Amino acid sequence: MTIEQFLEEQNKAIRELHINSAEASWMAATTGDDVWNTKSAEADTAYNVYFSNGERFEEVKKYLKQTTDPVQKRQLELLYSNMLENQLPEDKLKEMVQLSTELVGVFNTFRATLDGKQVSENDVRQILIKSNDLELREQAWHASKQIAVEIEEKLLTLVKKRNEAASSLGFDNFHQMSFATQELDREEIFSIFTKLKELSDEPFRQVKQELDEELAERFGIKIEELRPWHYADPFFQEAPPSKELDLDPFYDGKNLEELTTQTFTKMGMDITDMLEKSDLYPREKKNQHAFCTDIDRDGDVRVLSNNVPSDYWSNTMLHEYGHAVYFKYIDRSLPFLLRSPAHILTTEAIAMLYGRFGKNPEWLQQFLGLDQEQVNELRPVIDKSLRRQMLIAGRWIMTFVFFERELYENPDQDLNTLWWKIVNEVQFLTPPENQDYPHWAAKIHFTLAPVYYQNYLLGELTTSQLQRYIEENISKDLFTEKVGEFLLNDFFKPGALYNWNEKIERATGEKLNPQHFVDQFVTVK
Repeated sequence: MTIEQFLEEQNKAIRELHINSAEASWMAATTGDDVWNTKSAEADTAYNVYFSNGERFEEVKKYLKQTTDPVQKRQLELLYSNMLENQLPEDKLKEMVQLSTELVGVFNTFRATLDGKQVSENDVRQILIKSNDLELREQAWHASKQIAVEIEEKLLTLVKKRNEAASSLGFDNFHQMSFATQELDREEIFSIFTKLKELSDEPFRQVKQELDEELAERFGIKIEELRPWHYADPFFQEAPPSKELDLDPFYDGKNLEELTTQTFTKMGMDITDMLEKSDLYPREKKNQHAFCTDIDRDGDVRVLSNNVPSDYWSNTMLHEYGHAVYFKYIDRSLPFLLRSPAHILTTEAIAMLYGRFGKNPEWLQQFLGLDQEQVNELRPVIDKSLRRQMLIAGRWIMTFVFFERELYENPDQDLNTLWWKIVNEVQFLTPPENQDYPHWAAKIHFTLAPVYYQNYLLGELTTSQLQRYIEENISKDLFTEKVGEFLLNDFFKPGALYNWNEKIERATGEKLNPQHFVDQFVTVK
């Protein structure tokens, strides 16, 4: 068999497996039905089993040595990475997929109980954002962690099984293997994050001190009495709303679908076809989060969201349709294997670029209809808010990433205490009295997207680099067809034709450089 024939065969088979998996996963998330959870597990298993074929893996390695054609080579490199982590017995693969699917099913359908009543994540979020009832806040925060007890035991079993699988393939643990198969240099990435932590320690300390003073005043307590439930997010991954800045009233009576459509239209991108196939409003048994999925890499792109008119869900829509336009506008003449983003971090970067628009004064003026006087008044407050948000989000991502590394290094250690130690050291939060509780396990990403979270911070770094390049070389005004054209041609169209860092260099003239993020958000101006 020639390399051409081999790759044609792989592209055809993997396309079918991908579509089956994506459709079943979508149905599971939108219905919460056990039937679809089972079908999703079966489709994922079939996908993984295909990549576990040892003979096929040997062929990939053989052809990689033979070809000098860059398009062939890139397809084979991606096949190699996908197959490496799946070189396991079929029963082991099935076991891990089944366990993971069960846990995701719990997350999809679980509703916390507060004061004897079931509450959604949106309900908890609103209490933590709006309420000044300290007892209710504390109860709501604890309610947001109830799911942790439901899934902790199975999650730790899954972590150990992932480690066993990685060990059988010659890696120290699953975390190390995941970095290798994602084409990430683990040492380099953690070095970047550690340096970022050091650079942002003092700026973050100042920002958090300001926040704490505001919160202490709002709640009528001393700063040292502040605990995790006094912040606006259960994991302190977002900045509490500033008393000077509440954008929610501007969304009263607004249609988030229209706002999102208008934003992309202004940049020469059409999302109406993807809106029609999406599932955007909350209901029972539906996944309460938000995500974007490319069903067939041929135009069937869908977003799941749980919209209510608010700043939060508007930003979420912009973020998710950032993913969507990337998927949609990849060159469809590329082989199926290359018809995807260069890396998770590059699609996160685009989603984050659009997500940041919600805190862009020009966007608020153009799309939400604020007048010039309001924009001038809000600009310094928004700049301060965005800096706060980036510092807080950055520190949260570091917390998650540093903990996840330790989780896979030794899942038998006292993880509950370790969690609060890292939270305290990185996020500067005072732990609750009872630390002997798996608060960490309430975060769905440990289950659903293992060793993924580093890509969020790498995405933010890439976003800052892209934004600076655009503003200096394309247009100061981001909402133009010229900017859209640059993104379409230089970032979306090539798909996975290039390694992620080569993609960034081709688009911006340099490889990933964290200095742009530091200049934008960390350095006090």
